[in-house]
Amino acid sequence: MAQDNFSGLNVPPQLKSLSKNLRYIILGVLIFVVAFASFFTVNPEEVGIVMRFGEFTRTAQPGLNYKIPFVEEVRYVPIQRQLKHEFGYRTTSAGVRSSYQKQGYTDESLMLTGDLNLADVEWVVQYRVIDPYKFLFKIRNPEETLRDMSEAAMRQVVGDRTVNEVLTVGRAEVTQRVQELVQELADEYESGINIEQVVLQDVNPPDPVKASFNAVNEAQQQKETLINQAKSEYNKVVPRAKGEAEETIQRAEGYAINRINRAEGEASRFNQLYREYVKAPEVTKRRIYLETLETILPKIGNKIVTDQNGNSVLPLLQMQMDGVKKINQSNSSSSNSQGN
Repeated sequence: MAQDNFSGLNVPPQLKSLSKNLRYIILGVLIFVVAFASFFTVNPEEVGIVMRFGEFTRTAQPGLNYKIPFVEEVRYVPIQRQLKHEFGYRTTSAGVRSSYQKQGYTDESLMLTGDLNLADVEWVVQYRVIDPYKFLFKIRNPEETLRDMSEAAMRQVVGDRTVNEVLTVGRAEVTQRVQELVQELADEYESGINIEQVVLQDVNPPDPVKASFNAVNEAQQQKETLINQAKSEYNKVVPRAKGEAEETIQRAEGYAINRINRAEGEASRFNQLYREYVKAPEVTKRRIYLETLETILPKIGNKIVTDQNGNSVLPLLQMQMDGVKKINQSNSSSSNSQGN
């Protein structure tokens, strides 16, 4: 038919060949475009949600996949990667030395506490998509919805606590409660999101009163330090004093028991001695006299025993002195012989 169109015209042969080549080129381009639009690749940490005229049809797993060109559309949802939302600041560059930008995001972080004070709260919500279908189709704008839920939960929790709790001792409780509230809202909205962690990056008082708050915090820390030091000294001194007191009491009790037992023993001995004395007074007296001498005599030095009729003890003393001299002489002679 093309030949019929050109039959009445004087068309050069080169133009006829060019028109045929142009058809082949156009056909090749169309085939390439259709092939390029038919295949797509899903990364390992993602899944592909395939929609046909805006309606969900299937889920494409990681790897090379096929779709009907110009009819089906693919949206990629990361399910293996942890995502996060930052509040009160933004990370401008991540790395070994990350840089952050605070300006322009104060409205997100400035909030009212339960004791009508202001606190500048910066936090991060880390989450993971566990159901891509719910994430895309159950709620509109899931990212913005999650941000609104997180900010509402944080303002509610901070509004129930004092500024000192938010700044110091209540940080862990605040993050735990915010995570629970955001997860409850995400489940209620069927968002397909799992909240893995809420982190308080920085909590500070507003700039106009920051110096006063820092002074108060330093005073509180110094107070806690002094209290801990006092408790340490108390734990050193008081237990030792209690131990020494207990030792003294036990020693006194032992001494008292010893004295009582000795007194009871002596009393029992005296009673037994008295009973024997009543039975035989003379024998008992003599026995007591002899026992007394047996105790006393070893403690004295030289002893001279005489009878009642002895007129003088000088001869006995002279004999004793002569005996001592003889002993000394014998000792000296023996030492001289040893020296020779």
